[in-house]
Amino acid sequence: MSIERVKAYFKKYGMEENIQEFEVSSATVELAAKALHCAPQRIAKTLSFMVDDHAMLVVTAGDAKIDNHKYKAQFGTKAKMLSPEEAEQLVGHAVGGVCPFAVNEGVTVYLDVSLKRFETVFPACGSSNSAIELTIPKLEQHSGYTEWVDVCKGYEA
Repeated sequence: MSIERVKAYFKKYGMEENIQEFEVSSATVELAAKALHCAPQRIAKTLSFMVDDHAMLVVTAGDAKIDNHKYKAQFGTKAKMLSPEEAEQLVGHAVGGVCPFAVNEGVTVYLDVSLKRFETVFPACGSSNSAIELTIPKLEQHSGYTEWVDVCKGYEA
């Protein structure tokens, strides 16, 4: 189970107790916000894409949407999301629990600037009923991100 991989990852940093598991689903931004009693935009959703025959992740704010023009300018290709089967196989987490922690080798992680307006955000932890609250510096540290990108639209700055 991928939540076990994420727990093992955070255990190395003494943070596994910070992972929250819910009795209800947190598989969508709306469900996660309800489970966490927070604003939907503070949910750090992790979107999975295929670029040059390898999987990559973009972590965005819950209210942000991919801007196809910005995405193509950044990555040189159209945004092609992974299917649920591809996400689980290539990233290592099932849709609803995709997160930037304990991912398969070779998966590149990017953080979208839509997250920078918050002190803390809530990414999933490998299952459809989990999350962890992290500061932006902790998200940077634990996501293994490559760089910050600006590939979204539709959020309040």
